[in-house]
Amino acid sequence: MAGFFAPPKPGKPVPEEKVDRFYKSMRFKVFMGSFVGYAAYYLVRKNLSLASADMIAEGLADKQGIGIAASAVSIAYAFSKFVMGTLSDRSDARKFLTVGLVIASLVMMAVGFLPFSTTDMSLNIAMLFVIMLFVGVISGMGWPPCGRVMAYWFSNNERSFKMSLWNTSHTFGSGTLGILAIFGVNLFADMGIRQTWRADFIVPSAFALVLAAFCWWALRDTPESCGLPSVADWRNDHSGVKTKEKVGEKPSFRTQLFDYVLKNKWIWLIAFANAFVYLVRYGIGDWAPTYLQESGIMTASESKMAFSVHNYVGALGTIVCGWVSLKFFKGKCAPPNIIFMCLVLVGCLVYWQVPAIAAATGISPKTLVYISLILIGFCIYGPVALVSIQALNLVPKNAAGTAAGFVGLSGYLIGDSLLSKIVVGSVADTSWDLANMTIVIGAVLGIVVCMLTLKSERKSDMIS
Repeated sequence: MAGFFAPPKPGKPVPEEKVDRFYKSMRFKVFMGSFVGYAAYYLVRKNLSLASADMIAEGLADKQGIGIAASAVSIAYAFSKFVMGTLSDRSDARKFLTVGLVIASLVMMAVGFLPFSTTDMSLNIAMLFVIMLFVGVISGMGWPPCGRVMAYWFSNNERSFKMSLWNTSHTFGSGTLGILAIFGVNLFADMGIRQTWRADFIVPSAFALVLAAFCWWALRDTPESCGLPSVADWRNDHSGVKTKEKVGEKPSFRTQLFDYVLKNKWIWLIAFANAFVYLVRYGIGDWAPTYLQESGIMTASESKMAFSVHNYVGALGTIVCGWVSLKFFKGKCAPPNIIFMCLVLVGCLVYWQVPAIAAATGISPKTLVYISLILIGFCIYGPVALVSIQALNLVPKNAAGTAAGFVGLSGYLIGDSLLSKIVVGSVADTSWDLANMTIVIGAVLGIVVCMLTLKSERKSDMIS
């Protein structure tokens, strides 16, 4: 198996007169392959969030149980990114990403065929937890090969912009999940299938398998494997490219983890900020379909459409937040994070008080939901991206991966799995009003902690 995943050997050199044209063509293909591939992983990660309302209505699970089961994806994914990142550095990105996507798709599709018990809810939750845990592990095969592809095919002085465009792939994936779920549920209803929620698992997974075939066609590991020169040589861009002899020996893992990360108070603050950002991100996104249906504000199809719109606008918001950082704050991350999180707080307040605002103003509750979800979606994904960049700027370059992993671990393990899944799910079993208030409190704490990191960027200017 290790031989199958091994990186390909250098290909036969392409004739010099054909290099430019072939390079441009291949760069577009591999970019689209990585973009579509990572988006496809999101078609098989959040399916339970869309199916949960109907499963709860049928007595197959409760909100606390759904929250626990859904947390398994985040718990496993948080640790899997560390392990899979190491493995992907020694693997063919094309095979690594595609094989992981196929496995995740087949497993998530299988959930749609499981014979859930109508009498033993705990058994259902246990099955879902184990399956989601496995999906979370396999999902870790998505990001690392994409990072590898972007590093090998795009040079230093263009990579930040290309990565900002690529980073919108997960919002497109999440948004498309909702659209496919609507299509699938309607299709199952037309076919006379009573448990239409099974389509939330089956149809997006089937589509992800089709996209896996596209990724296999489009992706290639490195330019050299295609017989092309390195991208640094082709673009004559050797900025930031240093040899090991010039920068010295790589520090030990202990030095990277303890001296550069765990002993850095700013990294801890940024990790806590990331946890609250993720609480809002997933507390709203993952629970919106269930809340909107149980509260009677929207139908199942309408709530899935709102879920999709919420995610789609995040793509534009990510780019705008990055532009604001560059244009007005000289690349600093804390100020735009604070601004965008304040707007997120406004959106969360409207989302929480939709019934009261609708009664006082006469505005349709559905309209208010769309306004709040669009505002939250547009503004939350910028801080998601910039918080990680802020952490990278606070450590030496040879500890960047460790810092990013630590901050990401906090986001997924504390913010997503513990707070947004288990805590919000448990509170929602008592009251949706209290659950939405919990998310509002998370947004407030996110703003406060982001404000505490303002001084950190003065320190980052001194780090080389």
